[in-house]
Amino acid sequence: MTASQESAGSVPAQPAWVRRPASLARAVTAELVERIVRGVHPPGTALPPEPALCEAFSVSRTVVREAVKILQEKGLVQVRQGSGTMVTPPATWDMLDELVLTATIAEDESLAILDDLVVTRRVLESDMANVAARLAGPDTIERLRALVDQMDGLVDDPVTYAESDRAFHDTIMRASDNRIARGVVRSLEGQVVNTARYLGRTERALCVASNLGHRRIYERIAAHDPEGAAEAMFQHITEAWIVRRSGTADPVRLQR
Repeated sequence: MTASQESAGSVPAQPAWVRRPASLARAVTAELVERIVRGVHPPGTALPPEPALCEAFSVSRTVVREAVKILQEKGLVQVRQGSGTMVTPPATWDMLDELVLTATIAEDESLAILDDLVVTRRVLESDMANVAARLAGPDTIERLRALVDQMDGLVDDPVTYAESDRAFHDTIMRASDNRIARGVVRSLEGQVVNTARYLGRTERALCVASNLGHRRIYERIAAHDPEGAAEAMFQHITEAWIVRRSGTADPVRLQR
C-alpha cells in the first residue's frame, strides 16, 4: 500500500489465507451437520477424533476446532473432557438453524418435520390474524382485498400466485405488529419455500381453493372479527398443507 493510500485511510484487502480457515470451517461444519442428521454419527456416539477429521477433510486442527465449536452452538455436539466430542440427541438441535433444518427436511421421508413446521406456522399466524383483525386500518384492509382479487386472476400461474400468497400473509403479519412471530415464520418459510417437498401440488384447482381461504381471512379481518380471522387462518393453513402434501398428511398430527 502506498503512502497516499495510507493517508487516505484505505484498508488493504485481507490475504486469502486470513479468510480461508473461516470458509473451510463452514464447509466442514455443513458436511458434519449432514452426517449427523443422516445418522452417520448417531446420537450418543463420539465424532471421529481430531486427527482423523483433519485427515478426512484435509484441513488443519484450527479448522476442525472451529467447526466443532459451530456444531456446539447449533446444539449437535457436546465436548466432554475425556470422552471426546459426543453427538447429542435431536431434541437439543437448533431447528431454526438453516443447516440443521435443511438437512433434517432432506433426510425425513415421512415429512414429519414439515408437518411440525406447518403446525408452528399455523399457531403463530392464527394469533397474528387475530391481532390484525383488531388493529388493521383501512390501508391494510384495502391491501388485503387487492391481493385477494389479484390472486383470483393468477390461478393459472402458480409461481406468481405464490408470490402474491406470501405478500398476503406478510401483510397480515405486519399488521399484527408482532416482529418476533413474523421473524420466526419468515425464517422457517424462507428455508423451504422453494423446495418441492414443501410446495407439493400446485395445479389450478388448488390455487382456486387456496384463494377461497384467503378471501375468508380477508373478510374476517375487514369485519374486525378477531376470533373469526384466527379460525379462518387456522383452517386455511391446515387444509392447504394437507392438499399440497397430496393427501398423505397425518390428520392427527396436523389437527392437534
